[in-house]
Amino acid sequence: MTKNPTIDESANQRQVQPLYQKVEEHIKHQIEQGELTPGDLILSEPRLSKELDVSIGTVKKALDNLVWQGLLYRHQGKGTFVSSIDFNNSLFRFFSYADAEGHAVRIRKTTTDRWLGKGPKEICEKLEVEEGTELLFIERIGSVDNTPTFIESSWWIAELVPNLEKEETHIPDLFYALIVDHYKIPIVRAEETLTAEACDKYTAEKLNIKIDSPVVVLNRSTFTSGSKIVEVRTTRGRADQFSYKREIR
Repeated sequence: MTKNPTIDESANQRQVQPLYQKVEEHIKHQIEQGELTPGDLILSEPRLSKELDVSIGTVKKALDNLVWQGLLYRHQGKGTFVSSIDFNNSLFRFFSYADAEGHAVRIRKTTTDRWLGKGPKEICEKLEVEEGTELLFIERIGSVDNTPTFIESSWWIAELVPNLEKEETHIPDLFYALIVDHYKIPIVRAEETLTAEACDKYTAEKLNIKIDSPVVVLNRSTFTSGSKIVEVRTTRGRADQFSYKREIR
């Protein structure tokens, strides 16, 4: 039986990755490995075109996409640079908390708990360390007008952030700024999964809502150079003030 050539050609086309995506992956890999860091100037379009053996148009499309994603930014007359990615606020890139009129609100974070201890098996596996490795646990509450709105629970490899368990070490709202500036750990990327669940008793008490109320749940893994994972975080937030907004193009 003769195969339909049109179908075969379409299937082959779907399997071939567009060249501009390969350029995107090349630059993303350099950022993830720490070869390019925030503020670095990337190669010009002609040099990238020559180095990667693709057209300038392909390079331009890839850079446009990376700028739209926030990984790069352009400075008129100077070139294209690696962005300082705002991981602190990535939760609110497409989702946000707002007041009754839909206006964005100021969220303040308070550190409510922190301690050192042997890491649970599940967390150690996610951090790719041996079970029982000493980890740092940090809990923070995000509030709007003094009303608890979400709760963050994060685990860090303790030896990477010495003394962070001490109360005299201030943890600012922009947590990763402390990690980058004080501990010199570059935060290069994060992987996130957003789900929803019924609120448990502990979360209900912290957020002053009823047990089994709906909450949004953001699970995050944070990476430094070399694709080394340094943090596992779970954020649970009230669903009654949560909204979704995204531009599709």
